[in-house]
Amino acid sequence: MRVCPSDAVAVEEEKVWIVDEACMRVGLCLPACPHDAIIAVGDSTRALEFALGHQAVLILSVESAAWFYPATPEQVVNACYAAGFNTVHRGVLGDELVAKQYLDLWTEEEWGRGGTVIRSTCPVIVETIKNQYPELIPYLAPVATPIEAEARYLKAMYGADTPIVYTGVCLTKGGADVDAAITLAELEGIFKKRGIKVEDQPLFFSRIPEERRRYWSTAGGLPLDLLKEERQSSRRFRKVRGLSALEGIARAVAVDRIDLGFVDILPCEGCLDHPLLGPKEELFRRRAIVGATEPPRAGMPVLAEGIEIEVGAAFAIHPNGKQPAQELVDEIIDQIGLAPNGRTWDSGACGYKTCQEFAVAAAQGRTTLKSCPRYLERQASLAQQQAAVDALTGLASFRVLRDRLANEVARCHRGGEHFAVLFLDLDNFKQVNDRFGHEAGNAVLRETARRCNAHIRGTDLAGRYGGDEFVVVLVGTGKEGARGVAEKMRAEVEEAGVGMGY
Repeated sequence: MRVCPSDAVAVEEEKVWIVDEACMRVGLCLPACPHDAIIAVGDSTRALEFALGHQAVLILSVESAAWFYPATPEQVVNACYAAGFNTVHRGVLGDELVAKQYLDLWTEEEWGRGGTVIRSTCPVIVETIKNQYPELIPYLAPVATPIEAEARYLKAMYGADTPIVYTGVCLTKGGADVDAAITLAELEGIFKKRGIKVEDQPLFFSRIPEERRRYWSTAGGLPLDLLKEERQSSRRFRKVRGLSALEGIARAVAVDRIDLGFVDILPCEGCLDHPLLGPKEELFRRRAIVGATEPPRAGMPVLAEGIEIEVGAAFAIHPNGKQPAQELVDEIIDQIGLAPNGRTWDSGACGYKTCQEFAVAAAQGRTTLKSCPRYLERQASLAQQQAAVDALTGLASFRVLRDRLANEVARCHRGGEHFAVLFLDLDNFKQVNDRFGHEAGNAVLRETARRCNAHIRGTDLAGRYGGDEFVVVLVGTGKEGARGVAEKMRAEVEEAGVGMGY
């Protein structure tokens, strides 16, 4: 069963690896792997180096409260300071910057009153659209992700040379201003390397904390006023969850020309639902923990005055040159074969929905034909057929001939039925090979086989014993009947030899 929506997990026999250029960092593969063989890896080495320099700014995502529970947010922030980070921000500023931009565009451009706008706060959604659904790029909201926006803001606040480290569940590209991105597990690893125990930190902030109240935003970057204004059943506002919905959105927008309004799409139910944070059934527990640590909303904007940055984003449309040649895909489908109705099997047994998707993945080297049950069945059938039939003459092979003789002998002992065996040996066959070549000899063997088959019944069996020797099994035939068939075959073969000039 394949769970990766970007098909970034490649499989070849016992070897499994992640195709980095295709990986969207969705994280579905982590809980799906029963062997815990897949782990999320960020820039932990660079992050540790930045921390040791005591100049880095850390963006600590709000999900950290659930990850480090029962330690308090105050203890976690104090541990970050002890690890060497100069300043710790809570990810709120990025949400505020993005929410303000969305609110302005919603008001000024009247989003949702015509056309389609797709939420662009989630890096996973943005990367998936850019790589798999380029037809949706023009519909992405021209707004940076909260991670990008906060990194730009902090660079403007502290200086362009200040290292920015992000820690959370989203390891997708945070833009040029994010110098290192790590998971919360990797942050915990940095604490251990530095000999820091979170639970031993003070229960109060050891320094004046950075702003963590919200004014415009909700977690993830959408404005609270927008969510209050538009019901989620509104035609102007559509809430969608899951990457699989992008296929339907692409069809609706690019093919059917349907205006969807504002599409609030995320790969899961927010960052707290990300697989890196734990089982899906613990989502409400995580929400309760984070909700209990959220401070009251601010009564006025929390962004510092005088810091101007560009929160907008432009998404370039790049031609998709990653698809394999159609000829190669067609060749793989030919090897799989078609169903009795003349169409591809599309059974899904290989982990892909269609044979076309499987063939594309196989052409890209992300799977092999050994993962296709239909191909394996076809190969097994072909192998059985090849073992049963002599490739040159089309007669039964020696193995089949041997088994058939054993069965006929056993049946004769049980019921007393007679059967006859004819043994044919071509005279002077070696001379044909030596004088006219092996191709001529092969032609003689094929013609002999054809004429032998012409004089036996469906219950009889003709096989090639080896070289220029043939055996014919005649079921329910006595001596006289066998002599008659043998004479006819001898005459036919002799006539064939004369006719072929040998």
